[in-house]
Amino acid sequence: MASLRDTSQTTANAAGTPDVDGGSVQTLPPSGPPPLRRPTASRRSRGAGWGPRLELAVLIGPALLVFVAFVIFPVVLAAYYGFFSWSGYGPAVDFVGLNNYVVILTDPDFHEALGHNVFIAIMSLVLQGPLALGLALLLNRKMRFQSAIRILIFVPYVISEVVVGIGWSLMLQSNGALNGLLEKVGLGALTADWLSDPAIAIWTLMVIITWKYIGFATILFLAGLQGIPDELSEAAAIDGASYWQIQRHIVLPLLGPTIRIWAFLSIIGSLQLFDLVWIIWGQYVASTAGTSTMATYMVANGRNAGSYGYGSAVAVVMFLISLAVALLYQRFLLRRDTAGAITGGKA
Repeated sequence: MASLRDTSQTTANAAGTPDVDGGSVQTLPPSGPPPLRRPTASRRSRGAGWGPRLELAVLIGPALLVFVAFVIFPVVLAAYYGFFSWSGYGPAVDFVGLNNYVVILTDPDFHEALGHNVFIAIMSLVLQGPLALGLALLLNRKMRFQSAIRILIFVPYVISEVVVGIGWSLMLQSNGALNGLLEKVGLGALTADWLSDPAIAIWTLMVIITWKYIGFATILFLAGLQGIPDELSEAAAIDGASYWQIQRHIVLPLLGPTIRIWAFLSIIGSLQLFDLVWIIWGQYVASTAGTSTMATYMVANGRNAGSYGYGSAVAVVMFLISLAVALLYQRFLLRRDTAGAITGGKA
């Protein structure tokens, strides 16, 4: 019995429990490997992070310098000169504060130009979007001369705006090729002053813009369509979905990010439209024909009027409007399109 008791006490003491007699028992420390200590960083490991940083600085540095020199600095300089009545020569000393901006925001001509920009932006989406989407869906199918048709559609986009403006102005003037063709085919009643009539001049501009830029939208949509897996459409077709049901419920939702990117680029380009309007209509005809834009207003009332301070203020207003559109796009659309990709990447 004594041996059994001694054995039980020994076992209890090893387990860290009190013995029968009530004496205290010292608990043995737990067995196991000692805790690992974080190794002290050596000088070589501390300096290893400078390599990627130096490489990043070499790669990003030149582009960052160009961006600051040709984007940030001109914007800051324009904002500075916008507070002065400056003729473009010598230092700007005639400080006028916010007077230039007050004149801009109360000028009916600027309101008219801004309205034209908004109209062009909306009609570009309405006209170019469906046409480009239809062409992209057509060119996404196998057909003869597919590559040649794609090139022909994209050619107007790569042609210089000067060539496009001069060519269209020659064809659309009152004694131009279009009116001459209409008269020869017996449709002389349809002839019009396509460039000088305020009632139709803005629509003439929309036709030219659509012809010029629809190729870019088509190629962009076509690239998005080719990124959609064919298995989705094939599975839907097996389940009995028609061609238009597949386009509506599968293709268009997956093409949504591409469409939204194009819409953003189209709106920004419409707000900054200048070259085609200036080449075809010029300074004075654009204001009388109803095709003036904020950019043509800026050049006419700034550079050509010898008031570079006022023109700089107009440039700042254009920049702020474009920035507001970009921020709204990033807040409500871009974040929505990238959220799924980021979540999927983490998964």
